[in-house]
Amino acid sequence: MLQPIHKIVEATYADSYALEAYANYLQDFDHNNFVNRLRIARRFVRANPDLAQWQSLPLIDRIGSKYPRHGEKYICVAARPYLYFLVQQGLIELDWFWIIGVQTHVLPVFMLPRTIQEHSNELVKIMQALDYKESSLGRIERAVKYFFIRYGNTMVNIGELELDEFRIALEIYQEREDVLTIHGSKDELKRYTGVLKEMLFTYKTALYQNHRISQPAKRIAPGKTKLLVKPRIKDYLEKYVQARLAFHARTSTVGKFVNAGRHLADWLNKNYPSLESFAELTREQVLAYSADLVSSGINPETLLTRLSSLSVMFHDTTAWEWTDAPARPLIGSRDLPKRPNRIPRFIPAEELDRIMNAIRTLECPYQRTALIVARWSGARRGEISRLELDCLDFYLDGTPRLRIPVGKTGSERLIPLHPEAAEAIKALQIIIPPSRGFKDEYSSKETPRLFVRHGLCLTSDYLFEQSLQIACTQSGLINDEGKGTITAHRFRHTVGTELVEGGARLHTIMKMLGHTSTGMTLVYAHLSDATLREEYMRVLGPGAQIAGQLAATLRAGAMPPDSIAWLKANFFRTELELGHCLRLPEEGPCECDLYLNCAKFVTTPEYIPRLRERIIKEISLAAEARERGFDREVERHECIRKRIEQLLIELGEETYEK
Repeated sequence: MLQPIHKIVEATYADSYALEAYANYLQDFDHNNFVNRLRIARRFVRANPDLAQWQSLPLIDRIGSKYPRHGEKYICVAARPYLYFLVQQGLIELDWFWIIGVQTHVLPVFMLPRTIQEHSNELVKIMQALDYKESSLGRIERAVKYFFIRYGNTMVNIGELELDEFRIALEIYQEREDVLTIHGSKDELKRYTGVLKEMLFTYKTALYQNHRISQPAKRIAPGKTKLLVKPRIKDYLEKYVQARLAFHARTSTVGKFVNAGRHLADWLNKNYPSLESFAELTREQVLAYSADLVSSGINPETLLTRLSSLSVMFHDTTAWEWTDAPARPLIGSRDLPKRPNRIPRFIPAEELDRIMNAIRTLECPYQRTALIVARWSGARRGEISRLELDCLDFYLDGTPRLRIPVGKTGSERLIPLHPEAAEAIKALQIIIPPSRGFKDEYSSKETPRLFVRHGLCLTSDYLFEQSLQIACTQSGLINDEGKGTITAHRFRHTVGTELVEGGARLHTIMKMLGHTSTGMTLVYAHLSDATLREEYMRVLGPGAQIAGQLAATLRAGAMPPDSIAWLKANFFRTELELGHCLRLPEEGPCECDLYLNCAKFVTTPEYIPRLRERIIKEISLAAEARERGFDREVERHECIRKRIEQLLIELGEETYEK
C-alpha cells in the first residue's frame, strides 16, 4: 500500500524553506497572482506556525469558509493552493476527511506534476475508446486530484488498497456528526457522497482496463434495511467467508451464507440483545427464528435458502471447533422445509409470438441479443451473461454453433443455434469496442466477454429483468400489479418442451440444456399435457396396438388401479430404446436386454423402425462373434434377434429371413 506523506513541518515556517520554494513555484504566474498567493500563504503560516497543530483542529475549522472574506477560516480556504504545493513537495499529509469535506479542489490537471498528468491522460484515452461521455471523463480527472492530494507524486502507483481506503473513509465520513454543518442537509450529503461513489466507480473501471488493478469495479446495491451485526458475529462471518473461499467456493455461494448469518444476527439483536456470539445460540432460538420467518410470509425458496445456509455453516464451524461456533449442531436436514416439486411453466405459442415481436423492437442491442439467445438456446441467465466474445462459430455444414461457458454443472457445452440468434450475436460483436477481459468465477480464466459495455459486464438484471419488463408491457403480458408475466427462465422451459414434443432423444435434450442427470431433463416431459396424453393412450388407451408379455393384461384391463395411477403420472420415465417397461419402482429395474422378455415390457408401432435397426445390429454382431469363435455371444445375439422378430410379428409386421 502507498504510504501517505509523513513529512509534516512540526516547528514553524521561520526558516522560510517552504515559502521560498513556493515563491519560486509561483514565478510562472502573472504578477497579481504571484503577489496575492504568496501573501495568503504567508498569512496562513503566521496563523498556523505548527502545521501538526493545525491538523488537530476540528474538521470544520480546517475546511474554513469563504464568507466573510477575512479571518482564519477564510485563510484556510484561500491558502489551499499552498497546501497542494506542500503535498507535491512531500511536506504535508492531508487526511481523507479534509479532502472529502472541501468538496471542490481548484487544482487543474495541467498544474500537476508531469507523471500525474500522463497518468490522467492515459486513463482518459482508455475511457474515450470505451465510448464514455465527457461528463464521465471528468470523474477521472477529479479522482486523480483527490488521490494526488492524499498520496502526492506516488499516486501513479495506486492499487486496490488505496481505493479501499477511500471507500472506507467515505463511509465513515457520512456518519460523522459535523458533516451536516458542512453540507447543510442529509439530502445534500447523500447527493455529494453519491457523486464521489460514482467517481470512485469510474476511476476503478479505468484502472482495471489499464491493468493497474486485478478486480473490476462492482456496484453494490444498497440494502433495503440496515442489519445490525455484533462484532464477534461479524468476525465469525468474515472468517467463515475466507475459509470457504480457500476451498474454492464460488463468491455467490459464500454470499448466501453471509446473508443468512447477518439476517439471523439482526433478529437475535432485536429478540435476544444480550447474545454476543453464535456460541451462545440454542436450538430453541433457531426454531423461534424459523417460525418468525414463516409467520412473516417470506418466500418459501428464500426460507429454505436461509435455513439450509445456516445449517451448513453451523455444521462446518462446529466440526472445525471454532470458539464462536455453536457447541453442537442446531439444525438438521429434517428441520428444513421441503422444496415444492413444481412443474416448470413453458410459454404458450400465442404469448411467445407476442413477446418475441416486442423483444425484436427493443432499443438496446445488448438486451435484445440476450433475450433472443435465451429464446433459441434455452441457456441459463448466468450462462448467457457470461458468454465470451468469440462464443459463436459454425458446424461443417454451416449451422451456427454456440459455446456456452462452464456453469453450475461444471462443464462447457456446444449447441446448435437458430440463425436469428446467431445474427444477433454477430451484429453485437461488430459494435463492441476492444476491452480487457474478465475473470470467470468458475474457470478463473480471464477472457473477453460478449455483454460488455463501457468496460463493464452488464448485469443479468439489466439484460433480462429490465428488458423483459419493457417487452411484457409493450405486448400486454402483465399482471394486475403491472409486472411482466414472462421470465427469462421460462424461455429455457419452452425450449425443453419444444424438444420433447419434437421427439428429441433424452440425451439430446440433456446436452442442449446442460443437464447432468435424466431426472433434470425428464421434468420437461410433464410440460406438455397433450404429448403426455398421446403417448399414454398409445400404450394404455383402449384398443392400443401393443406387443409384449404384458399386452394381454393391459387389453383385459387387469392392472391394479394403483399401478395405473403411477404409470399415468410417470409415463415418460418408463421409456426404453425399443418400447416401455411398466415395472413399478418397488419391483426394481430389468437387467441389460432382459427387458425384452420382461413380463412388464410393452412396445408400440412407433418403435418399429428402431426394432428393425436393432435386428440388423444383432445380425451384424452375431456374424462378428461367429468369426471370432465366440459361440455364447452368437447365441445371445440370435436370441435377441428372434425375440425382436416375435415382437414385430405381434405388431403385424413382416420379419427378416435369417
